Amino acid sequence: MTGFDFSGKVVLVTGGTKGIGAGIAQAFAEAGATVYVCGRTPPTSAPRPAPRFIAADVRDIDAIDALLARIERETGRLDIVINNAGGAPFALAAEASPRFTEAVIRLNLLAPLQLAQRANALMQRQCDGGVLLFIGSVSGLRASPGTAAYGAAKAGLLNAVRSLAVEWAPKVRVCAVSPSLVETEAATSGHTGPANNDTQATSLASIEATIPAGRLAQPADIASACLFLASPHAAYASGSNLILEGGGEVPAFLAATGLHQAFAANADAPARE
Repeated sequence: MTGFDFSGKVVLVTGGTKGIGAGIAQAFAEAGATVYVCGRTPPTSAPRPAPRFIAADVRDIDAIDALLARIERETGRLDIVINNAGGAPFALAAEASPRFTEAVIRLNLLAPLQLAQRANALMQRQCDGGVLLFIGSVSGLRASPGTAAYGAAKAGLLNAVRSLAVEWAPKVRVCAVSPSLVETEAATSGHTGPANNDTQATSLASIEATIPAGRLAQPADIASACLFLASPHAAYASGSNLILEGGGEVPAFLAATGLHQAFAANADAPARE
């Protein structure tokens, strides 16, 4: 991750102990930042340079307050927050219990908004303000069957980003990064079922075949986007949503007719001189 220098900056990544969050935390640490990560359980392994772990459930307001107070006490500031913690298991909307739906909305919408509110209060007191980033999802921009509450929460989050960018300007910039499926253990198992023999690999290959880029997103792809948006290179970006979907999805009518295979054939053909 060359070209970015976050020396002297203090960064918090929620859900930063694994998957996308761990990739983001590592990228900022390698760029020189002092990085804190939070989660309900400590990481099983720590990269080098290792971020500082604080046990906290982002759904607990008291835990959020204690988390931010500790960071301010130890460093005196907070420059960048990446609201990454989130997710939801597959559940058909007709069968989801009220408790399940409420839990999904709380984790993916209410918790990041409450953390952002408190982080903003700290950043507004700083001469150079700060940056708030939210990890959204393409599920908030299209149909999200099997994860309807999750998609609705992410859609709400993306709308909130635009509102917060207006309310908290000019000191605090607010942006979102919305990836499609990212190749992490939690995400891919939810789309391919339990891994056994070659079943999961076959399922992932089928998913990749629907993506123009020919592959799933990697945590490093999301981390690179966060580095850019949090940097001075994106100083005029606020209220923005950077969509990372590798070219999007093949339209259903093309997949149904098989015409999408022509694009794949063109991509594999040698370039003409």
